[in-house]
Amino acid sequence: MEVGERREHRCSWLRRIGKTLQYGLLCLFVSLRSALVSVRNCCAFVFFGDTPEGLCKCSSNTKDSSFYEDFNRPPEIKVMAEGGPTTNSVAAGHTVATSPSGAAAQNSPVRQVQQVRVLQLNDGEHLNTTLFRLQKGWTLHFFLGPSLCARPVRIFVNHPPADRPFRRDEYYELKWQYYSQSRCDDSDRYAELQLKLAGSFQYFFSYDNSGNKKHGSGYFVVDPLLPLPGGDVLPLDSICIQTVLSKCIGPFSNWERCVRVSKETGYNMVHFTPIQALGESNSSYCISDQMRINPAFEEDGRTLTYDDVGEFVRRIHKDWGVLTVTDLVLNHTSWDSPWLVEHPECGYNLLNSPHLRPAYLLDRALAYFSAQVADGQWEGQGVPANITNDGHIRAMERILLEQVLPELKLWEFYCADVEDLVQQFKEACEARSLATTPTHGAKPSHGQGRAKVTATDTDNEVGNALPEAGGKKYQLTVVQDPAYRRLMSSVDLGRALTIFNVERTDAETEKERIQKCSEAFRKHLEKLNADVTRDLQHHLKAAVENCGKGVGYERLDGQGPKLGPVTREKPLVTEYFRLLNGQNDSWQADEKLMNKKDARHILAHNGWVMGDDPLRNFAEAGSNVYLRRELLAWGDNVKLRYGKRPEDCPFLWKHMLEYTMATARIFHGVRIDNCHSTPIHVAEFMLDAARQVNPDLYVVAELFTGKEDLDNVFVNRLGITSLVREAMSAFDSHEEGRLVYRYGGEPVGAFWKPATRPLTPAIAHAMFLDLTHDNPCAIQKRSVYDPLPSAALVAMASCAIGSTRGYDELVPHHIHVVEEARCYPVWDDDSKKDDVQSVNNRSGIIAAKRALNLLHQQLGMAGFNQVYVDQVDENIVAVTRHCPNSHHSVILVARTAFKHPHNPQATGYIPPLCIPGVVEEIILEARLVQKSPDEFNQDRTFINGLNNYQLEMQEHIQLYGSAMIELSGGGEGSNSPVQEVDFINFPPGSIIAFRVSLPQHTRQAVSTLRGCLREFGFHVRPGSPKGEQRWDFLSIVSELSLSDLNRVLYRCDPEERDEGWGGGVYHIPGWQSLKYCGLQGFISVMADIRNTNDLGHPFCENLRQGDWMPDYIANRLVRHRTTKKLGQWFEGVFDSLKEIPRYLIPCYFDAILAGAYATITEITWGQMSEFVTQGSTLVRALALCSAQFCGDVASSPLPHLSTKILKDIPTVVNEETGRREQRCSTLAAGLPHFSSGVMRCWGRDTFIALRGLLLVTGRYSDARNLILAFAGCLRHGLIPNLLGAGAHARFNCRDAVWWWLQCVQDYCTMVDDGLDILTLPVCRLFPTDESPPRDSGYTEEPLYKIIQEALQRHAQGISFRERHAGPSLDINMSSEGFNVNAGVDWETGFVFGGNEHNCGTWMDKMGESDMAGNKGKPATPRDGSAVEIVALCKSTLRWLVALHQSGAYPYDGVTFLTDGKETTVTFAEWDAKLQDNFEKKFWVASEPYEGEEKPGLIHRRGVYKDSVGASFPWTDYQLRPNFCIAMAVAPELFTPERAWKALEIVETVLLGPLGVKTLDPKDWKYRGNYINSVDSHEVETARGFNYHQGPEWLWPVGYFLRAKLHFSSLVGGADTFYKCIDKVKVTLSNHHQALLKSPWKGLPELTNADGAFCKDGCPTQAWSASTILDVLYDMDKLVRGNNQMSTV
Repeated sequence: MEVGERREHRCSWLRRIGKTLQYGLLCLFVSLRSALVSVRNCCAFVFFGDTPEGLCKCSSNTKDSSFYEDFNRPPEIKVMAEGGPTTNSVAAGHTVATSPSGAAAQNSPVRQVQQVRVLQLNDGEHLNTTLFRLQKGWTLHFFLGPSLCARPVRIFVNHPPADRPFRRDEYYELKWQYYSQSRCDDSDRYAELQLKLAGSFQYFFSYDNSGNKKHGSGYFVVDPLLPLPGGDVLPLDSICIQTVLSKCIGPFSNWERCVRVSKETGYNMVHFTPIQALGESNSSYCISDQMRINPAFEEDGRTLTYDDVGEFVRRIHKDWGVLTVTDLVLNHTSWDSPWLVEHPECGYNLLNSPHLRPAYLLDRALAYFSAQVADGQWEGQGVPANITNDGHIRAMERILLEQVLPELKLWEFYCADVEDLVQQFKEACEARSLATTPTHGAKPSHGQGRAKVTATDTDNEVGNALPEAGGKKYQLTVVQDPAYRRLMSSVDLGRALTIFNVERTDAETEKERIQKCSEAFRKHLEKLNADVTRDLQHHLKAAVENCGKGVGYERLDGQGPKLGPVTREKPLVTEYFRLLNGQNDSWQADEKLMNKKDARHILAHNGWVMGDDPLRNFAEAGSNVYLRRELLAWGDNVKLRYGKRPEDCPFLWKHMLEYTMATARIFHGVRIDNCHSTPIHVAEFMLDAARQVNPDLYVVAELFTGKEDLDNVFVNRLGITSLVREAMSAFDSHEEGRLVYRYGGEPVGAFWKPATRPLTPAIAHAMFLDLTHDNPCAIQKRSVYDPLPSAALVAMASCAIGSTRGYDELVPHHIHVVEEARCYPVWDDDSKKDDVQSVNNRSGIIAAKRALNLLHQQLGMAGFNQVYVDQVDENIVAVTRHCPNSHHSVILVARTAFKHPHNPQATGYIPPLCIPGVVEEIILEARLVQKSPDEFNQDRTFINGLNNYQLEMQEHIQLYGSAMIELSGGGEGSNSPVQEVDFINFPPGSIIAFRVSLPQHTRQAVSTLRGCLREFGFHVRPGSPKGEQRWDFLSIVSELSLSDLNRVLYRCDPEERDEGWGGGVYHIPGWQSLKYCGLQGFISVMADIRNTNDLGHPFCENLRQGDWMPDYIANRLVRHRTTKKLGQWFEGVFDSLKEIPRYLIPCYFDAILAGAYATITEITWGQMSEFVTQGSTLVRALALCSAQFCGDVASSPLPHLSTKILKDIPTVVNEETGRREQRCSTLAAGLPHFSSGVMRCWGRDTFIALRGLLLVTGRYSDARNLILAFAGCLRHGLIPNLLGAGAHARFNCRDAVWWWLQCVQDYCTMVDDGLDILTLPVCRLFPTDESPPRDSGYTEEPLYKIIQEALQRHAQGISFRERHAGPSLDINMSSEGFNVNAGVDWETGFVFGGNEHNCGTWMDKMGESDMAGNKGKPATPRDGSAVEIVALCKSTLRWLVALHQSGAYPYDGVTFLTDGKETTVTFAEWDAKLQDNFEKKFWVASEPYEGEEKPGLIHRRGVYKDSVGASFPWTDYQLRPNFCIAMAVAPELFTPERAWKALEIVETVLLGPLGVKTLDPKDWKYRGNYINSVDSHEVETARGFNYHQGPEWLWPVGYFLRAKLHFSSLVGGADTFYKCIDKVKVTLSNHHQALLKSPWKGLPELTNADGAFCKDGCPTQAWSASTILDVLYDMDKLVRGNNQMSTV
């Protein structure tokens, strides 16, 4: 092959692997345990993508009104199909449209390697509190989980197609697509969504066809793209934001100079607090007019507009690259907002919210009490104006509870008027009495139709003898007056009459009866009122306690504001309500007011409720927050009342919508103020509108929910991009370091992730601030030396970071958002030190902060997304940011000062810093030094900082230039992999940052590794040097046979030890051994580790500690001639691996193995059939089991085949003799228990597994070799049960020969020219029954003669005793068990055999327990005619009849002696006899009938017997799954209707999650849990005696499903057939899931009851995988056949 041809060949393979791996195993990605999945996508691994380009631009001409109108329109209930509207209905309230499927990305904002995320859908899974983060330009794939397979799932998303705007209630149905050509399962079905928009989106799915029910749902959030000048995009992790209090900026002409401070300090984003007109309090967040810019910014009488601000924002963005964010305040407005007087309905007033009336009255009483305290009126009772101790607070609480609050009689707002209700009750009783007065001659009755109450019943016990209705007792409760008037609550009078208007034996007259009933009613009302009053009293007590806590914090707590004496300006408690037009002088006057129209101007303040449910509106009815005084009220504003929809308060919705859209047009982002208390549906509406005018709106919020799942609710529904996180919440340096690690990035050395991978839950993106504008001053709370190191630690976080204006200037106090009235200094390069009006690089820590901010931005843009945090000592934290693409690192060391240091200049002992690699430079080193002890003087006009501290800093210096550290070892020229530095001058408040690279030899090793990885399709960043190319990996593995690939990928411990090299599977000390020696053993473990980046796993630790694992992989392959080149390739790659830093070895090792594994599995599938290569994920995963079980094991060889066959018989060179020997592959029955030696190769297991693992997969030569080799071992008309290399074969099963014959038939049917096998020569190992094993070639006969001999011997009858019978052959067998017999009952044509002492079918458990007394006793003899053997015989006869008629088989029947006379029976006659007798003998009728055979033994009807003629007749009637096998191989024996009914019983009674019960659970012998390792006195279970007496075996499920598929169309036509297809898919989905989860990557031998794990079975069994593959193969053919018929 020429060079160009080789290159094109390699490229075509890479394209094939890439395409296959990109989509072929997407659904497997969803399982974090799936090794197979991750590696199939290895070609999409990315080191560097292109620079994002082509930003989406904001629309500037969107109409404000359209969005408002859309919200108010009634939701359309329709499906918008591509061709137009249809009548399909969906969930009410949603509009659903169909999105074009598979649409290519148009105008994608980002050009990069296509990123695909895969989300598995599971039935009933509503992930509304789970956060999934995505990016614009990515693709989202929805896959069906096992619980949804075969269901008619419809999936809807409200992410619109590219040509439609987003509407939250408009959903689009996605179309399902298939990766593979297979239609036998849904493992490759997916729906694709191209992500074009940023924001919050919802999906839901349904499978009831109508779409009316959501069977699962969730959200996904798409991050916006933040534009920079020149078309670049600012990564979210590069954001450096600074908050400025807008009111402190000064006049508008001053803005640029003031904001320049942020720009010069290195911030690329500025957060402006509200720029609108503020209220009377001048609080930054108390807006009085949302549509007017703050007049404080105006100059020269010119009104400032939104357009003016917009022009400023655009200018600083264009010139400086600074983006802007401002607050969106939706929850409240200033109490003096001019529009509130005209529209008081916009707040919670006493007319629209009457439930607040009692709380208002309480609030007024507290206000008057506060004024009295201020005037000293309560000092005599222990409450002075100046509250200085807890005793004063306790006295206050006592006075409130005992004197003040009782006067209010607040209980009256909740209680009923007893006298009025009793009077109404009396009148109603009298009216009823008159209505029931008897006519003339009738006898009066006081109690007609009423319950009877005896004289002994007390009136309070009436309720215990109430009449019942509908099974529930009547209950009488107080009905709250909705207007909350005094004593206007009521009860249900009708119910009261039913309960209390009863017949009384203690009343003489009707009047007396009514009186007594009324008194009983009165007492009950009094009790109800008492209950209500008691509940109210609890609330009031809580209110007083909360008042006490508030007073304590504000006046006594050291961390509080220390307000001092109570005055009218600084009251005892904050008022909760505001009267817009005046105040009164008593609570009595206030009560009169709240009953007038002016009550609409009494509005509730907003505030914060600690620990409250953020999804509950605390001002709505049902909440007692205001009554219990739980609100931390903001007395300068009122809470806005939106209602549920715009119609509830039209003005407010329209006004705030205009405000929102005006803000979104100007700014790049918004911060949602008080987000946790903003009604979430309001925020949704407003943000949806904002994104209409600014599609890439950056949304920030600060939540105080205290729970991540609640945070996620807000993030999901609002599409919040970043959540504010506070470094000041850390109580020490260790916690601060933890926060740095928590809020972003992956661990250093993290595994590379493929571009197509599962969509995993995320934490909300963080905006990590060293100080927020709400935090106390860092200098006051910690020390003056801490701002610099804490800011440095924050700067090293891999997320958005930020600060607040004043922090960098060392302002030593909190800049209060309410009280601060001074202006910020502006930027002036030439300003003097003492100039408070301006700042520059010499001010505070501005220079250091600039360097840190620029460093943070560079790290984010260059992909330094890996983080490691090391707590050096109590105060010192080292943070590493690592770039996985370049392997450059930045290490920053910070010495924090959470407390003022005793000696600020002392360094003390600091452990040396060991830096892995070479220090290229010191990026910066800095510390703060006190220059003078001057006291701080706060300026009255400008916000000034400390000027007696000086920043000492150096940037971009070499190690020798440092004033802080010295190099003590290592370096580029040394042999040490690390450089060690000592700290010589590193006092508290110091920081130092190093830029570190790999040594030259290490860089070369990395380059070599990447060159190797490039062969697997890894994308290496541009400019990376190409590694040395040793060999073409694809060429090497393409030369490997499937037997070689068995060694490369698999080999369990016994198989490996069988090689004689002394090794087994790789063992990790302190953990466990791997499952396989080959790559799958490593991949299975790495799949779990990779997805969670569990670098602390013992597997990774083993890699870091030494080179044992790479050496193991290479060495075991080098030993073998056929895998030597591959082993040498690994040796070469691992030589380079050993040269890189140990912390990088796990990720490179994983990438190498993942890439190699992906390529090798593709090569493996490439050598298989088209059904596999074009098959589904499940098909391909099962097909790998063929390579798993089929291999060459020296201790279990096949007998030699005739050399006359073909040239493709595998051979090896015997290293001892130098001679070439045959070495054909054999099938292991199960791993690891049946993998080597005599226990590896079983005749029955081999031929049950052969169809699926070899014929379906296209491994025809291996199938042929096994058929011929076993044929050569024929003896007594049987093939071996245990092969024993042929010479040591054991012939003690009577079903293996029939399974062998079935496989010969399958081979002839499924293989092109398959009939040729019949004439191939067979080397007879035993030419006669008594001959010893003969050499190859001694006697050869064509295969068809061997077939005929097997049939002939059965026809004549088989009877012999096993050779070497006794304990040496089988230690558990009784003597009689060694006697083998088989034959044909010519009355019925049934094959029979066996006896009660042996077990000749697959249910072959022989008792082993002396303790229990079951040793030597077969648990399931199944002698007589076993149903599946009879059917296998019938299948063979049917085939031979047709074969003979075609001339392909020379014999037409069998000849045998009967009473010394020769008898001939043709195959056709034998076949007919079987057909005629089968149902007569095996069918158990659904109903008893006269003359029925042994009806007393029947316990389950409508099924087929398990056998006929057993030694123990009752066993014939046991319900077992074996007749399902018969149905699959010889369906013609069964009446379809009967067969279907029997299969339904199996499905109901026997079918488990994975397997099928081997015995009816109602059978007295049933024992569902198999534990072979336990001996006991329990006969039925000791030493696993119940192996086939209930445990659920997997392989019969395949035959059950094949039978269902066959008979479904016969009993019900196409409809039943397709319903059956769906059921089969559901069943197979469980196997798919089990396959994914298994570290063995196979299906188990069996499970215990109800699918429980069975530890004593094989974790992966050949026939389990094979028969499931059979089902998929048959189903694919049936579906294609039906589709073709439908088309015709």
